[in-house]
Amino acid sequence: MTLSHHSENGEVGGVYLSRAEIAARVAELGSEIADAYDGLDPILVAPLKSSVVFLADLTRALRIPHTLDVIELAPYTDGEDGGVRLLKDVDSPLEGRHVLLVEDVVDTGLTLHFLCRTLGLGEPASLAAVTLLDRPYRRLVEELPLRFIGFTVPDELFAGYGLGLEERWRALPDLHLVSSIALPSAATEAA
Repeated sequence: MTLSHHSENGEVGGVYLSRAEIAARVAELGSEIADAYDGLDPILVAPLKSSVVFLADLTRALRIPHTLDVIELAPYTDGEDGGVRLLKDVDSPLEGRHVLLVEDVVDTGLTLHFLCRTLGLGEPASLAAVTLLDRPYRRLVEELPLRFIGFTVPDELFAGYGLGLEERWRALPDLHLVSSIALPSAATEAA
């Protein structure tokens, strides 16, 4: 991976993963998932907003029948560190279905753990996850059904390919490292 800076994107920072590198890996993930779920008609569930770009590319890469659904989460604002709450649940019944959670980034595992507990209440036949980016060294929750991983990345802030900061840079086709001069006053990676 070559870091190169693109001034047309302002101060976002250099390209960490190009659109071609991402597309190649998403195609490989599509093949791996299709092999694992052949004949099972899985349902892919993605949290809004940052996972939507990955979900769109992944669904096109799958050569097996499957369905899609989305959920929406929000962080607790009453001081709880790392807590999330459900704003929108899935529309599809999950009972007896093979559910594959589609995540953009898994690091501490807290959000994925919450999603697994929440969706597990729907009594799916199986529950696993795929993530585009993984930061395993930041795990606070060890028992996660993370079955498919796109890239293991360093502990950096990223933007583009659906990831954004305060709703900026989500539409960039490449994944960029966020430079320190690009950080908004209260910079956090929006999910």
